[in-house]
Order: sequence, then structure tokens, then C-alpha cells
Amino acid sequence: MQDVNKWLTKLHADGVSLSIQQLLYYQAKTSLMNLAPRKTIQSKLAGSYLAKTKGRGMEFDEARHYQPGDDIRAIDWRVTARTGKTHTKLYREEKERPIFVLADMSASMHFGTQFLFKSVQVAHLASLIAWSASNRGDRIGGLIFNQHKHLELKPFTRKKAVLGLLHGLMDMHSPSDLSTGQLTLSDACARLRRLVHPGSLIFVLSDFKQLDEATKQHLSRIAKHSEVIAYSITDPFEHELPDTASVQKLEVTDGMDQQSLILGEKSVAKAYKASHQQHFEQLAHILRQCKVQTLPISAASALEAQLGRPHKGEQ
Repeated sequence: MQDVNKWLTKLHADGVSLSIQQLLYYQAKTSLMNLAPRKTIQSKLAGSYLAKTKGRGMEFDEARHYQPGDDIRAIDWRVTARTGKTHTKLYREEKERPIFVLADMSASMHFGTQFLFKSVQVAHLASLIAWSASNRGDRIGGLIFNQHKHLELKPFTRKKAVLGLLHGLMDMHSPSDLSTGQLTLSDACARLRRLVHPGSLIFVLSDFKQLDEATKQHLSRIAKHSEVIAYSITDPFEHELPDTASVQKLEVTDGMDQQSLILGEKSVAKAYKASHQQHFEQLAHILRQCKVQTLPISAASALEAQLGRPHKGEQ
């Protein structure tokens, strides 16, 4: 607890609200995030990544025997003179990979029992991704939503784009009324499909409480042409009940529904843990079916204590 309080003090944070100081903190933590591409880059725009397709471009790849139809301007005269056979230079085309962050700030995200609200952890993670992208020279864009409205940010490479995302996170984190609203994760994913381009790297940061059939279809279609990584944000209370010295009744809400729980009874605690474990296993299974890589992030500790090490739940 002392380390938690020290960390929160350093960031001028209380775990519930957001400030620009918290999000600027991750500008110096970009080594925690590896944004190296894992899929073939499909964008047709010029950029910083080398595609697997070969043609004319900036980066020499290899020389091979001349074939009918090859551009005679690409003939490698040195290799041709040395071998006595005509060779053509091949180049690896450079491709661009925009990075998008889909950040869920809806009602269920405004919950936390030990360290941070899940919504605050989402903002911290989005900030880390944005600074990491900027550090690599990638374009960064995003879509931030709560149950009332959404904010679309087209990808740019400038530092101004990162700051725009950070201010958007703060603005969308504090809706006037958390209990009502009609926008859902499915709505956000539908808008994301129109916003992103093939070859993008997309991070979806959510607790996936609103994962439904429509959301699955949107994610599957996005993943056909882009790399999608889902960070499933959870709180320890969503995995198991806390230990108590005596039996007591607890009223809890996720921002939408309210229910009563009995603490201190082993049978109840065991059933609760088993039920929630099954839920998260099913969630990971569904996202795998959508061709989405899934990584767990807890709201109960700082990102630097979780990233940079293997996750048990990594898919």
C-alpha cells in the first residue's frame, strides 16, 4: 500500500480522476511497449516499415536473374558484368502503418477497488501507446467513447496528435451522467471500421462488458486487414471476492446494474471465482475466434509492473 500511495503521489493522482501530469508521465516509459509489426503491412502509403512485397522503392533487397518484362533501368550492371548473366535489382517497398487506439470510457469502466479505476488505467495505457508510437515515428489516431458520445481522432505523426489524444481522454472520462446513454462498444467498433485503413495496428482497450454478436462481427472484419490487440482491463474484485473476518452483505454496482453479494462465506466465494474465471476464459476464446490477440491488464497495479513480462493470459 505504501508503494501504491508513493506512485500515486508522484503522478499527482488519486486513482479516480485524470490529469495531464499522469498522461505525460508515460512519455519517458516508451520502452515498456513493443510496437514492432507482427503482420504484413498492407497500407499503400509510403512510410517506415518494409513490406514483404518486392518492387521499386527506397530499400535494396536483392539481385536476381533478369526476367522478360523487368524494367531495364533496374539492371544491376556490376553483377551482370561479374557473372556474365543479366541481373535485375529488386527493392523492398516501404509501407506505412497507422496506429489506432479504441478507448472505452463507458459506465462499467468507472470502477476500481484497490488502485485505479479501470477507466483511468485505460487512459494510462492509451497514453503509453501514443507516446510509443510517436517515439517510433508512427502516425497515431484514436476513437474514444462513453455512453453519451464519441471522439474520432485521425492519425498524425506530430506530437500535437499525442496531446490531442490525451486531452480527448480527459474530456471523455468525465461525462455528466454515468447512468444513462445509448452508445455501446458495438457502435464504437462500427465507427472504427470506417476510420481505419488496411495495414493498421489497432489497440482495443475495454473491459468488454458490452461484447455482443455485432461487436464480434466488427472486430473479425477489422482483423482481416489489420493487426488487432485487445487489452482486457479488469479489477481484482471481478475475479474473486475479498476475504473478510465475518459474514457481511455488500451492495455493488458496475455503473449500470446493482446487486448484493455476501462476503465471508467460502461456498459463495468459490462459486463467484469459478463463475468469473469461466467468463474471462470465454471472453479470451471469443476474441481468439475474431483473430484478435488478447492481453490482460489489471487496474490494481501500475503498468510498469505488468508490461515487459509474459502474461499468463496472453493469446
